[in-house]
Amino acid sequence: MPEVAVIFGGPSPEHDVSVLTGLQAARGLADGPGGSGANLRALFWTKTGEWFEVDPALEAEAFLEGVPKGATRLQLNTAPGGGFSEPGGRIGRARALDLDAALVCCHGGPGEDGTLQAALDLAGIRYSGPTVSGAALGMDKLAFGSVAAAAGLPTLPRLLLSPHTAPPDFEGPYIVKPRFGGSSIGIDVVEDFATAQARLSANPHLRFGAVLEPYRPDLSDLQVGVRTWPSLQLSAVERPIRSAGSTDILDYRDKYVAGEGMAGANRELPARIPPALEEGLRHAAERIAELAGVRGVARIDYLSDGDQFVVNEINTVPGSLARYLWVAPAVPFVTLLADLLDEARQRPTHAYSAAGADGTVLRSAGSIAGKLG
Repeated sequence: MPEVAVIFGGPSPEHDVSVLTGLQAARGLADGPGGSGANLRALFWTKTGEWFEVDPALEAEAFLEGVPKGATRLQLNTAPGGGFSEPGGRIGRARALDLDAALVCCHGGPGEDGTLQAALDLAGIRYSGPTVSGAALGMDKLAFGSVAAAAGLPTLPRLLLSPHTAPPDFEGPYIVKPRFGGSSIGIDVVEDFATAQARLSANPHLRFGAVLEPYRPDLSDLQVGVRTWPSLQLSAVERPIRSAGSTDILDYRDKYVAGEGMAGANRELPARIPPALEEGLRHAAERIAELAGVRGVARIDYLSDGDQFVVNEINTVPGSLARYLWVAPAVPFVTLLADLLDEARQRPTHAYSAAGADGTVLRSAGSIAGKLG
């Protein structure tokens, strides 16, 4: 009988939070009405990129030392008709997992930037969440910010920061962010441009790229959830609350230190904001969902002074799958999970085709050596 997989973990700074989200999802699927526990596979992606099947009923502490006891090693074959399987021994053949759909709960890194999504596409595994292109756009702060600005949405100035970048035409203080990443990991607030450039060699999270924008202490965070199945739906607006003694931004500790992923963070939900501001946020969320090709459940993050707002970023695989945001309208977690899996089955991500590659170019190519002359 085809089975459902929950995929979590991965070689990412957000590995631990991904484990929490994956375990929550597995528990939600197993304990919901008509629970699918008997047909549920929990697939754990290690910090070093290895794959294991684990007991979906495990608690978070089982992953403190890495791979839990009793885990079964898996391999992922991206050839057509491939997928996850248990490696065979000297005589036995590999036993493939018969997966109907996979619920992707990987935050950050290759689990959210399109790498995992591309592998699942190649293997022919149906999965929840963003497509390859949607994941890549959401993870690239420079590209996403450019798309939002080009669409006429309100944004802060954002530019690529490198050792060769000229001083910007906006004054400090500045906020320096990893170009590829999430959850406020690696973000620095600095007073001047020289310090911003110096952070490029001192902050390991910036080694693959960085962006610079003005730091606005007058702005606070607002967030809206988006889900796309069975139709586009927006959540209540949330105002995350920074803890006492927190940093200048809503940081990783504010979001996840409670131990439940984003579900355990302090918040005002629904946020008490002016109706005109809420209407603007919702209109922008619908436009971003279209521009970014949102699929599954995403969270759109804004900054606001209480009257106006700017678009900050999109999280295409949000912590706890943003289950905490669905209070108005109310969406039970098991319904959220079921809809994600149904979308994975009914709304394919991509179908590769070799149409047009009929050999005409090869027949008329002549010798390769001649083309190099």
